Amino acid sequence: MPLIQQSDYKAPFFLKNRHLLTIYPTLFRKIRNADYQRVRISTADEDFLDLDFSYTDSDRIVIILHGLEGSADRKYVLGMVHIFNNGGYDTVSLNFRGCSGEPNKNLRFYHSGETGDLAQVVEYLAATGRYQSIHIVGFSLGGNVALKYLGEQGANVHPLIRSAVTLSVPCDLRTSSQELEKRHNSIYMQRFIRALGYKLELKARRFPDMIRLDNYHQVKTFRQFDDLYTAPIHGFKDALSYWAACSSRPFLKKICVPALLINALDDPFLSPECFPYEEAAQSRYFYLETPRYGGHVGFVTFGQQRYWSEKRAFAFINEHH
Repeated sequence: MPLIQQSDYKAPFFLKNRHLLTIYPTLFRKIRNADYQRVRISTADEDFLDLDFSYTDSDRIVIILHGLEGSADRKYVLGMVHIFNNGGYDTVSLNFRGCSGEPNKNLRFYHSGETGDLAQVVEYLAATGRYQSIHIVGFSLGGNVALKYLGEQGANVHPLIRSAVTLSVPCDLRTSSQELEKRHNSIYMQRFIRALGYKLELKARRFPDMIRLDNYHQVKTFRQFDDLYTAPIHGFKDALSYWAACSSRPFLKKICVPALLINALDDPFLSPECFPYEEAAQSRYFYLETPRYGGHVGFVTFGQQRYWSEKRAFAFINEHH
């Protein structure tokens, strides 16, 4: 019964606020860049994926998946790269399609339930013959992708995959999207819609007959964005169909490798449905940890080089490598 009853994360006393914990790392955390070596691989649909490797000459590797409109250069990704490199792991940070600094070739880009690209990265790593074990760390959208992928694979998961840690995951996309529509989350929603709009502008130049942005200024929520763009571009009827098909929560019970989900109880992005207690209580492999504080991909730790979330992820994966 891998339901972790008590978490040992302690938030700084003056940051015990969900928004402060969410915003602080982005604005104030100082962290050095990673010594990345970029490898571009081709996909089956004649597109490409940019992978940023950080090598330690190890036979074990961690795949790191960023969140919505993130990249391999985000501070939370770099934090994981450094702790795993220092602990003797290679890492590869997957830039989702269109997130590596260059638009991808096809009309489609990435979304919360797209697991095919992750599967291709796993196969690519296995084919190198360098690694005895593969692990996954996913943040927010990337965490949903990781959990859905593991559940889809079930007992047929690649034998090199040994464990996963996911953080701040909206595993129920419908209710999480509704949560983000609330007034206290307006600053995040506006930022996401603006960033996604810029990405769509680049797409529209390449596919002017397939993407129309005439009324994009009226898009204010994920429901509107996904109805107009994500769903039709990626073959879903509408936003509700997309959310239902791509939420990772229904897949959790099928996971067959140790997988830890860390969702803070004060995460401003998450609805009550994003805390799958029952699935964890009934699972042999799926672990759930719910710290009282942490915000969204926050888990700020002062006085130490590494954040609590990084040390927790390393400890879990190192236990199962």
